Amino acid sequence: MTRHIRLAAAFCALLLVALLVNAARVQVFQAGQYDANSANRRHEISRYGQPRGDILVGGRPVTGSKDTGEPLRYERTYQQGPLYAPVTGFASQVYGTTFLEHAEDGTLSGSDPVLSPFPLWNDFTRARNVGGDVVTTLDAAAQRAAFQGLGNRKGAVAAIEPATGRILALVSTPSYDPAALSGNGPAVARSWLRLNEDPGKPMLNRAVRQTYPPGSTFKVVTAAAALDAGVIKDLDERTRSPDPYTLPGTTTRLRNEGGRCANASLRKAFEWSCNTVFAKLGVDVGVTRMAATAHAFGFNDTELRIPYSVAPSTFDATVDRAQLALSSIGQYNTRATPLQMAMVAAAVANGGQLREPYLVERTTTGRGATVSSAGARPLRQAMYPSTAARMRKLMRDVVEHGTGTNAAIPGATVGGKTGTAQHGVDNSGTPYAWFVSWAQGDHDVEPKVAVAVVVEDAAAHRRDITGGGMAAPIARAVMQTVLKS
Repeated sequence: MTRHIRLAAAFCALLLVALLVNAARVQVFQAGQYDANSANRRHEISRYGQPRGDILVGGRPVTGSKDTGEPLRYERTYQQGPLYAPVTGFASQVYGTTFLEHAEDGTLSGSDPVLSPFPLWNDFTRARNVGGDVVTTLDAAAQRAAFQGLGNRKGAVAAIEPATGRILALVSTPSYDPAALSGNGPAVARSWLRLNEDPGKPMLNRAVRQTYPPGSTFKVVTAAAALDAGVIKDLDERTRSPDPYTLPGTTTRLRNEGGRCANASLRKAFEWSCNTVFAKLGVDVGVTRMAATAHAFGFNDTELRIPYSVAPSTFDATVDRAQLALSSIGQYNTRATPLQMAMVAAAVANGGQLREPYLVERTTTGRGATVSSAGARPLRQAMYPSTAARMRKLMRDVVEHGTGTNAAIPGATVGGKTGTAQHGVDNSGTPYAWFVSWAQGDHDVEPKVAVAVVVEDAAAHRRDITGGGMAAPIARAVMQTVLKS
């Protein structure tokens, strides 16, 4: 009998060892394989098993979570979804995440170890932290003013606080409601198809992911380059700039929309937006210095993140002299996002210093404890302080006497630059209307806001489409809102 008991005990011990070996094989050596198996929904069920953290604007959440009672329990909800879609992006159970929902997913989903005081314990128990919150830099009133100003037109607005780089508004139209993509039912698939087939591209973030020819707004960069290089020493000295101007090495003649541009001074050429003067200035400065100045303003930067990626704005340093002339007036293959052009205006307003723009002020735990904060942003010198002072005067003249009078604000100093950018085959497309600007209240010690506006599809006749007529009033509304806050 004893012998049989020993055999049974040995057999049971062998089975126990086999069980432990198999458990180790499954949980340690094959864990990755099972985790990656498409049939394993454990990760998804866990991810959506608790509410997602919120994205906050002005201290108030613009996102939320809805309990569906289904296996993937919580769906994302959005307050004023179309207004904030270029900032929040979407968080979909089917199509993943975009923009802040993607860049800050670790915090919002609760998967970031820094949210837990005992991360190793969470690894052992496989518990998930409560989702944290993301506090943005946005000014809710400025965001609304930009959105309402664009209305039903295609376009974008970017507004920055010059001294810090804080993004105050980031709007793109047409927009969409991210909530339409939150769940996993048939309606979500239909919404996805509809949004992707929409010719208006409502999911395209035109403020940071679309580049345009900046047109005459790029003359801010060209003027800064000419002043820094010493090509222009006196704002009121007449330039040697014929009208029309024959592009170097060609027989092509560049003309102006209006008169009074032949040999105009830099002050008058900037005020009247003379193409001939600035095309020749770009050639006189040279491609090396023009490219260096553009780079100092942020062009050709492929690593800018706010925290999600921004499409690089480009200034080609390999152009010939004729192409350089066109590039210097924001045409040829010069391209810029609205955010980039807001950075140009911000550098002028901030004495020539450019702060890297950012959208997230801080992240917190679900209980409000700060996990990370933006801190001081990297600083670059875009131009000499003396050049910035003269550029501010030039931009003020545009608003006070030139093409940007629609941006004037009583009780404030406003500087601006209009732009009408040609595009399409033989410039046949409806021109883009641009306006870049900055504003300082009479009681403010420094400019409080820099703005860039682009309108793609204005309904006016082609010759009536100007940055001053279409884009400047939108910029004015945004600047007024910020100055009042």
